Amino acid sequence: MRFRPAFLILLPILGFMNNAHSATESVVLGGGCFWCTEAAYEMLPGVKDVVSGYAGGDEPNPTYQQVCAHATGHAEVIRIDYDPAQVSLEAVLDYFWHVHNPTQVGGQGNDQGPQYRSIILYANDAQRAAAEKSKARAQEEFRDPITTEIVPLKKFWIAEDYHQDYFAKNPTAGYCRFVIAPKIRKLEQQLKKS
Repeated sequence: MRFRPAFLILLPILGFMNNAHSATESVVLGGGCFWCTEAAYEMLPGVKDVVSGYAGGDEPNPTYQQVCAHATGHAEVIRIDYDPAQVSLEAVLDYFWHVHNPTQVGGQGNDQGPQYRSIILYANDAQRAAAEKSKARAQEEFRDPITTEIVPLKKFWIAEDYHQDYFAKNPTAGYCRFVIAPKIRKLEQQLKKS
């Protein structure tokens, strides 16, 4: 995978504006463990809230245990609530390609299984078009093919309370120290340069 932080230069161009009177919009994305993607998006300017959950499958009211047992078809995802006057959907999506490896099949890093797949779940035609366009732009940056699914959002199921803000609440846990923290430090440095 070849990584170029060009998206950081484009963030101001793609939609950071000043308007305190805008409504919040939401998009649902999955890029591996939701603890990682939640922590990454919580530091993106213009993001108002990030909620960990499940989507992409058919089982109603899934539990973490069911999702991990591959019994639901769901992926671990996050719902990102953002202010479009501060950050555009395009910028939110362009950031997505840099917070995980969208070319990996069957998971992310050591987190293996369909629940860790790369996925964008669109709520309307505008989100679908933006996701497809963003994916095409991102493919130019990666040597390997992007495997991210782009599918309609049927329902977002909120994950159990202990998954919410996991990294912020458990910074000394092994997974947080050795997997999430290095990723967050890298993204923080890149955001500072933008």
